[in-house]
Amino acid sequence: MRSIHSLPAVLFFVLNYLSLPGQQQWPQKEWPVATPASQGVNADSLLALDEAIAGGKYGHVDGMLITRNGKLIYQKMYVHDYDKIYGDSARVRGGLNQHDPGGPYNYFNPWWHPYYHRGNLHSLQSVTKTITSVIIGVATTRKEFPDLSTSVLSFFDTTQVTNLDNRKRKMTIRHLLTMTAGFNWDEGFHYSDPRNDCSVMEASFDWIQYVINKPMAGEPGASFKYNSGASQLLSYIFRKATGKDIEEYASQYLFSPLGITHYFWKRTPTGLADTEGGLYLAAADLAKIFYLFLKDGSWSGQQLITKEWVKASVTPAVSVRPGVDYGYKWWLYEYDPGHPKYVWAGSGFGGQWPIVIPEYDMVAVFTGWNIVGGQPSLRITEAIRRLVNAVVEKK
Repeated sequence: MRSIHSLPAVLFFVLNYLSLPGQQQWPQKEWPVATPASQGVNADSLLALDEAIAGGKYGHVDGMLITRNGKLIYQKMYVHDYDKIYGDSARVRGGLNQHDPGGPYNYFNPWWHPYYHRGNLHSLQSVTKTITSVIIGVATTRKEFPDLSTSVLSFFDTTQVTNLDNRKRKMTIRHLLTMTAGFNWDEGFHYSDPRNDCSVMEASFDWIQYVINKPMAGEPGASFKYNSGASQLLSYIFRKATGKDIEEYASQYLFSPLGITHYFWKRTPTGLADTEGGLYLAAADLAKIFYLFLKDGSWSGQQLITKEWVKASVTPAVSVRPGVDYGYKWWLYEYDPGHPKYVWAGSGFGGQWPIVIPEYDMVAVFTGWNIVGGQPSLRITEAIRRLVNAVVEKK
């Protein structure tokens, strides 16, 4: 696919009409298109990034999509032969193929990763966590989801929960959203390592029971600890609290209003939607969800999510490390040390980087499949740096 900046000159008039001030056009089936220059972005800077990706500097990047002011200004896809790259590994147990050789949890299987059935729906991996939070925001706006201070254990038969103590009793939905649940959970190993709690969970039959039975390591709310299992609990809690499946709910109240009609969502062995890493979307549709937050939860005149939820989601709830904070499953990166400002982002295994730079009215989506340790990859900090430096007209 050609980049947007190289479209034929005959489209120049149309592109400039779409870029006129006040021409707010909500992306539905397609994003309105404009040239980078018309939106105050240096096309040569984007081309340089494009060429670096195409040249292999960042490993296996599958796509780059950039919007500003609600207009699509650059898009490029990069083709990789994943049958050749990972096909042999897909047929051998071990690493990222420990328990599901023919199915959706064999991360080397080109039928499932990075694209769903070799189509255009890309695995989001842990960006699914962010989307799950967005769906909870929709349900909260519709007054169909409980207060975030509600105890996690209130949704369980505690006679069937092991390692029960006062710390686990204090755990709330908010703690699950902010990665401060307090579980004794280790996701610091590579996902190919069987000691990784997430990998052990995915190899089990009942993911929810595996997570809720884990012992506690600290007080809920005390500190950040990345925990995919805590995100999976939200799938179970959503169904218990609302009586509805989170995927069906998303389809009706989030995806449909945004014009998202094609997606796939993996399921756990017990039938729950995989809210820790199972969603597949096209890049242009993922960008819509992040654009919704850039517009304070409003879409084409409809308030899908309250401004209050949006603000709370992207306000630092806990520090991860210097310069990086965490909200309601949103990663928050400082990018201007002199005047601290945050980029709002998702983060997914393999190189899934949806990014919002609110001060510049910019949304970008990078997808990739760098899943083997030691290979080059596009870091989000590098993507942010390049995007910020490409903006000519600062707001």
